[in-house]
Order: sequence, then structure tokens, then C-alpha cells
Amino acid sequence: MAATVIDGKASAARLREKIAAVTAELKAAHGLQPGLATVLVGNDPASEVYVRNKRKTAEAIGFKSIHVELPADASQAELLAQVKALSADASVHGILVQLPLPKHLDEAAVLDALDPAKDVDALTPTNAGLLLSGRAHLVSCTPAGVMLLLKEYVGDIAGKEALVIGRSLLFGKPAAQLLLAANATVTMAHSRSRDLPGLARRADILVAAIGKPEFVKGDWIKPGATVIDVGINRVDAGDGKYKLVGDVDYAAAREVAGAITPVPGGVGAMTIICLMHNTLIAACAQSGLPLPTAL
Repeated sequence: MAATVIDGKASAARLREKIAAVTAELKAAHGLQPGLATVLVGNDPASEVYVRNKRKTAEAIGFKSIHVELPADASQAELLAQVKALSADASVHGILVQLPLPKHLDEAAVLDALDPAKDVDALTPTNAGLLLSGRAHLVSCTPAGVMLLLKEYVGDIAGKEALVIGRSLLFGKPAAQLLLAANATVTMAHSRSRDLPGLARRADILVAAIGKPEFVKGDWIKPGATVIDVGINRVDAGDGKYKLVGDVDYAAAREVAGAITPVPGGVGAMTIICLMHNTLIAACAQSGLPLPTAL
């Protein structure tokens, strides 16, 4: 029997409605309009699409959207000046600097210049440390989205074995912390892990974020496991066309798993809506209001 398909688009749409309702209440009761600033350096096509989608979503749910665009050859000083100006702007509650930056720019220095209270991607050392200590209000968006999908489709994951393949700052490390906080038994795997198929076959929850198309094979999956595919890979589909695939061999894994996220239509949709939730939290925190419980 084929696995249940985890519909991230539908879950994101429901959460979007809740966030829009809370945003309208904030504006009516307190005159507060959450402000999200996006910063894009250069003209990378994928980054342009990501930023455009984030801006459209922000505007659709009632946020103020501010956009700063810099040329690909912008200097470190120019970018830092923009980030510091947005950090000082009281109408801006969340700041997202689209990564990756052009190679001549120092990403760590940019993150260090960002006000942690406005770091809605939760990438600053301050927010990473708060997550580690269990005190974070702002949590990295894609891992947060994954946890919401697990809550909806799996329920209590306490005691379950979870494998995270990938150890990036953007996803792998925060995902492991969130799974651990939910009382799962967590293993982190990466390019140097030994017997990755063997590790995978033990996992009740397998989370793939390694950036290699269809890397995780169907015979790696424990029967009935929940498979969360975070990968988005553009591969040649022939005739000059391309298609998006995940890090998991979806067709094969679906025959073994209990539940699985598709690519596209799974985790990606949750990422943007969790960014909006973080902006809502940041706006309330900076205005001295109770933090929202929209999700």
C-alpha cells in the first residue's frame, strides 16, 4: 500500500489563513502592521523567485513589505550599511537577507550585523544559541515547517528514532535540535557517515537534506517510516526541459514508507509561511505584546 502523501501546500494554506487573521486583529486592536524587509544582492534567478514569492505572501496576509536590491558587485560596506539601517528602522520587524550571497561578500559578517530580534531566518549566533538552550522564539523556517507537518501527520514523536541527513546551519543542525526537543532519539548523518543505508533503515522518521537528487533509495526506508524530503534539485528532463526532484527516490520510497512529502508540494510551501509566522512573533515581541499562537 502506497504511503500517505503529506500535503504541505494544504497545510501552509490553512496556516496562512490563521496568520492573516491574527495580523488583521493586531492592526485593528493595536495599529500594528508587521513589517518584513527582504534584501537581495545580485540577480540569481532562483533567489529572485524566492524573494518575489516571500514578498507576495507578506503583502497578501497584510504585512508591510520592504525590499532592498543591490547589484552583484555591491561592496561589503554597502550591504552592511543597508542591514544596519533596516535593523534600526522601527517599522521593520523582520529582515531576511537572501542567501547565498555573491562570493566576494562575507555572509557571517552580514549575519553578525543583523539585529537578532529581527532575524526571522533565525541564522544569527544568538538565535542558534537560544534554540540550543530551548529558549528560542524565532526558529529557522524550514525546520519549523517540518515539525508542523510531523505534528499534523504523525502526532507525538517522543521516543521515535529520527535520522537527519545533512548538517547545514540553515536546516540540519536546527532540525536536529527541534526533533530532540520533541523527545525523539536523533541521529545526524552527513557525507562522511559510515553505512548510511543501515542508519536510514533504523529510522522511524527520515529527514533528507543533503542536496543530491534522489540520493536516498527506496530500500533504505524502514517499512512504515515517515519520510521528509527537504531537497529541491533541478534535473534534466530531456528536450531542453527541467524538473524538480527531491533528495529521495520518491516513487520507490512511497511504496515502502508510511507517509512522505512530495517535491514540489511538500516542505517548501511550509518554509514561507513559517517565515511569516516568525515575522508576526518578532513584531509582537518588539511591540511588547503577547506572542501569537497562530500555529
